[in-house]
Amino acid sequence: MTVLTVVGTPGERRVIMFARACAGYGLREPRVVPWTRVLRGGEIHLEPGTLVRIESPGEDAETDALLRGPGDPARTGGGAAWHAAFTAGMERVRLAVESTPGARLLAEPGEIAVMFDKRLCHARLSAAGVPVPSALPGPVGGYAELRERMAEAGWARVFVKPAHGSSASGVVALQTSAGRVRAVTSAELTGGGLYNSLRTRSYENETEVAAIVDRLAPDGLHVERWFPKASVGGRVIDLRVVVVGGTPTHAVVRAARGPMTNLHLGGERGDLGAVRARLGPGGWRRLLDVCARAAACFPGSLTAGVDVMIDTTWRDVAVAEVNAFGDLLPRLTGLPGGAAEGLDTYQAQVAAILGRYSPGSGAVPHAPGFGAVPHAPGSGAGAIAPRPAVPVPVGGGAGD
Repeated sequence: MTVLTVVGTPGERRVIMFARACAGYGLREPRVVPWTRVLRGGEIHLEPGTLVRIESPGEDAETDALLRGPGDPARTGGGAAWHAAFTAGMERVRLAVESTPGARLLAEPGEIAVMFDKRLCHARLSAAGVPVPSALPGPVGGYAELRERMAEAGWARVFVKPAHGSSASGVVALQTSAGRVRAVTSAELTGGGLYNSLRTRSYENETEVAAIVDRLAPDGLHVERWFPKASVGGRVIDLRVVVVGGTPTHAVVRAARGPMTNLHLGGERGDLGAVRARLGPGGWRRLLDVCARAAACFPGSLTAGVDVMIDTTWRDVAVAEVNAFGDLLPRLTGLPGGAAEGLDTYQAQVAAILGRYSPGSGAVPHAPGFGAVPHAPGSGAGAIAPRPAVPVPVGGGAGD
């Protein structure tokens, strides 16, 4: 019988939703190895033959303190320390898997580490020919240098991203013109520091904008040229596409009035049918192909969440991010006619795991995906394991 272990935060909704998906396929509930144990250097005991899923640490305050150091969990920054501690923790997990007979990882720690470094991820995608926005090379030390580099490149609008951030934490959409600046960000500047907010705010005082960028710079910055995004119904859009085993299986349109479409920042789920119709069959196929190519840059990872943008002409697309933990999309089922139709993101992953690693499957680690990129509805291409025999309830939450 397939045995699974999750390195995660007990009781966190990602862990719960994956366990429910396992139960729907008749699997034993995965054992959970807490991130707190891993990060404190505790023993990692694994069952022989187990498949190990590395999950997001989530929003647990104790885990956050072990990753970034003590402080308010709502603070922005500390990404470099977070990344170093998280990478070291994953290395401990990797060593534990290597020392356990028959144990296997469902994602390569080195690939997860790259996905959590926007500079390295952008470079990997670009080298593979995946379309991405242009980016400033090398480090950017602060606001003054940022403005100098923007002027040299002839760019008036950029996205300034913390190198190791996630969920748009600290991201600044910066526009400059005729001596004026406007920055849109989820970061709130207070006298005591910079803090995450669940809504975006605008800053037009250059002293404040400079203070925000300068506070973010020590952890490393990745600066991309602003990619003008398509809009539907007066809202700008992009898509989160989940790729499982090499196959794009799920897609959600994220729509917002401003430049940041993250659902937890007030973005809304848009009309996927309208977007597909506007792109046409060829355009939709090209978009999915770009997402599959982006995920293929991380062949040792079962799952990736690809954030893909469509330009205002609806002809070109570019990848904004590749997320190691981009599968938290409650109540979303697979693309019609595709590999995971009727399955949520966690059910699709369990189905792929069973197809790849179940006894008698003949599968080996990092085998090819369980199907091709989905074709038009009704084609039946890329079919995967049957749906669970019993319904699997899914909890609430906005997702990413």
